[in-house]
Amino acid sequence: MNAPAGTRKVPKKIYRSELRRLQIEFVKLQGWVRKTGARVVVVFEGRDAAGKGGAIKRITEHLSPRVTQVVALPVPTERERTQWYYQRYIAHLPAAGEIVLFDRSWYNRAGVEHVMGFCTEEEHNRFLRQTPVFEQMLIEDGILLRKYWFSVSQEEQLRRFQARRKDPVKRWKLSPMDVESVDRWADYGRARDQMMAHTDTSVSPWYVVESEIKRNARLNMMAHLLSTIDYHDVKHPKVTLPDEPVRADYVRPPRELYNYVDDHAAALIRAADERG
Repeated sequence: MNAPAGTRKVPKKIYRSELRRLQIEFVKLQGWVRKTGARVVVVFEGRDAAGKGGAIKRITEHLSPRVTQVVALPVPTERERTQWYYQRYIAHLPAAGEIVLFDRSWYNRAGVEHVMGFCTEEEHNRFLRQTPVFEQMLIEDGILLRKYWFSVSQEEQLRRFQARRKDPVKRWKLSPMDVESVDRWADYGRARDQMMAHTDTSVSPWYVVESEIKRNARLNMMAHLLSTIDYHDVKHPKVTLPDEPVRADYVRPPRELYNYVDDHAAALIRAADERG
């Protein structure tokens, strides 16, 4: 699915300013969660390279990992395959005062497991029946559950895969499964439609994020998530700092006693100065 006609990329200056504002709001949200004992779960799903990881990174950039945790589970072990399907995800649900962001979630069964034949048809059908009940149980227990689907076109997905292949710091993101997702675009599309038909409920709706333009998608998703939670800024203990360092009766030992790392930065500066 392409971005709506006429959609323009938000200018970088505006993007940075609004991202900063939203990140400050997420710090306030985190404080409210800690103070009130709220439990927040956010599910990030979508096609490979749709921008889920980038959005998660911007949300968590200034948050405490003790409060806000990102869960990205690996392939299930042999033991986990014999458990109730939701069991390994339940182990990562938040306690009071915590936020959990699922970078892919129990919806793996509706997507890659179903399309690639990693689960049986019976297991897939059971998932579609049980998931609305499972999520209603979470919500009735007080968990604030939000689900986001990042939507990207086939052309843009392929362009991002090609960029990953060329970039040495992003190459690890490209896997044989990604190549399969290109070849099975229609299969994944039908799986997504079936998933939505069964799990997009009034109690636990899906929110679709147009992710053709990454900057826009991040701002849109972050602003929307904040708008769905009735949080407020909480008071923090007042911290008073001295105007100047306190002069303590302490002499630092000679540097020669310790193994300092090499000054790599200074070497770079010298090399730059020599180049003129």
